[in-house]
Amino acid sequence: MSEEQLSEQHLAAWRTFLKAHATLIDRIDHDLAEAKLPPLSTYDVLIELYEAPERRLRMHELAERVVLSRSGLTRLVDRLEAEGLLMRDRSGTDRRGAYAVITEQGIAALRRMWPVYARGIAEYFAQWLTLEEAELLESAFGRILGAVSKKA
Repeated sequence: MSEEQLSEQHLAAWRTFLKAHATLIDRIDHDLAEAKLPPLSTYDVLIELYEAPERRLRMHELAERVVLSRSGLTRLVDRLEAEGLLMRDRSGTDRRGAYAVITEQGIAALRRMWPVYARGIAEYFAQWLTLEEAELLESAFGRILGAVSKKA
């Protein structure tokens, strides 16, 4: 499909998707700030480290996995390291690059952030969708991600 073949419905869906994403992320970030918790970009980095093998990733692996904070990732990691939420580690079998490793303090931050984040997902997203609609969205976005990932 070329840009000349874009239907009004496809364009409307795209615009609504972008607005919904930006609005939901802003709303959840606001809720985290009100709870005096770090922003969602911090959660994004920390959860990827927490779920990684040995709770560590090389910077390029982290950049591939994060959803919200790809731009400025190095600055964000620097800040999280300064706050004690992660550390850089050059040990291991391959010493060419540093690993980002979540700390106990980072795990504790994740645990404090999750209830606010989960409440935001429920309140601003999930309650407005039936299970069938959620399944349709997951399927459609999964298909899109799969196709785009093959081109990368």
